[in-house]
Order: sequence, then structure tokens, then C-alpha cells
Amino acid sequence: MTRRTEWPDSPEPGGPASGYGAADGFAAERGAAADEDGARSGPRSRGGPGTRGGFGEGAGRRGRSGTRGSGSPSSSRAGEGEPRGSGEPRDPVEQARGICLRLLTGTPRTRKQLADALRKREIPDEAAEEVLSRFEDVGLIDDAAFAGAWVESRHHGRGLARRALVRELRTKGVDSAVIDEAVGQLDADQEEETARELVARKLRSTRGLDRDKRLRRLAGMLARKGYGEGMALRVVRQALEEEGEDTEGLDEPF
Repeated sequence: MTRRTEWPDSPEPGGPASGYGAADGFAAERGAAADEDGARSGPRSRGGPGTRGGFGEGAGRRGRSGTRGSGSPSSSRAGEGEPRGSGEPRDPVEQARGICLRLLTGTPRTRKQLADALRKREIPDEAAEEVLSRFEDVGLIDDAAFAGAWVESRHHGRGLARRALVRELRTKGVDSAVIDEAVGQLDADQEEETARELVARKLRSTRGLDRDKRLRRLAGMLARKGYGEGMALRVVRQALEEEGEDTEGLDEPF
């Protein structure tokens, strides 16, 4: 007999959150999943899937070391929503919800990333769509927030320019309109200032090399981070001039 899936009450999106403004909704979903597991399985031995922190990496290690000898299922398999013991397989919606909660623990993900993970685990499309839409409703999945946080982190942390950020977000399945809005928070002046800081940090390591080699090395570093050729050449030339290098003839593209 198929058991009706009951979703826990969740807060409206936009409340206080870790990342997206839905921490309470996340806790409700995760707590409900843990309660259902406990009700079905009863008390567990130490190190089993039902112990505290069952969604974390450490719990997976404890489950493997504590249950392998007795033949009990490992916590990693239980966390992915696989069948337990000799009973019937779990409801696909429950499996999908458990997988998504585990993947979202401590790491925001896009809808496409989660959809790909569910497809890889052979969750039926209907069940996957139900869970993903529900998670979007409560704010656990928010591609716009993900993209904004990604741009902020990767630009200030790694110095990536808009072109590189667009490329990365596309690989994560973020919609083009959402990407455009996210990278729009970076203007040309801010990009150029970041490029200057990157060159200033790298400049010392190129001292002693001939001018053309310094140019190629510095400009190549900027190009790999997504900066356009014109901006890279201008920033590198100015940096070399400030060190007293003769930059005549460096107007040509590198």
C-alpha cells in the first residue's frame, strides 16, 4: 500500500537563513525525515543511521565502522533513500526528499544540480519534480540567491571577472536571465580595480624576467580569470610603467 506523503509545515520564504533565508524550513524538513526514520526503525545501535548528525560526513564514517560487522545497512546508503533490510522500498518522494536534504546540508545547490543528483539515483521524474518544487516554495532552493552569493564569493575571493563567473554559473544550470542579474552587480570599474590588485600581488614574482615575459605571464593570469584582452593589457602596462619598465610597443594585443 502506498503511503501518503505528509510534508512538514514550513515557514514562508524570506525568513532568517543560512544562505537563502529558509533555515527554519530546512530544519523542519530535516527533522521530519529523521522522525520518520526513527519511527520505522526503532532504537539503533551507536554509529547507525539514526544517530545524531546522520546527515554529516562524520556520521557516514561512524556508520561504516560501527555496523559493518553486524551486517546492518550503512548510514550512507540509508541517507540516499535506499531500501532497508527486507522491507519494501521507500516511497520515491521520501527518497528524493532525503537525498536533497543531505546534499543541501552545509552547501547551497541549484535546482539543476539537485535534479541531476535525483536522476542519477533513478528517482522518478514525477517524485523529483514534486520535491524540487516544494523546496523552491520554502526557499531551500533559490537559484537567484545562489547566483548572487556565487558572484560575491568568487569575485572577491578568487578575483574572477564577469565572463568567468557567467561560465561557471552556466555549468551549474542557472538560467541566463538570473546569471545576467547576478553578474550585473559587478561594474567595469570594480572589475578593473580587482584586476589591478591581482597584478600587484603577482608583480613581484615576475621581477628579473624580461619585459615581454612579464607581460605574457601577468596578462595570461588575468585572461584565465575572465578579464578581457584590452583591460588586461592596460592594467599590466600601467603596473610595469610604475616599476620603470619601458612599455613602448605594448599597445598590440598579447
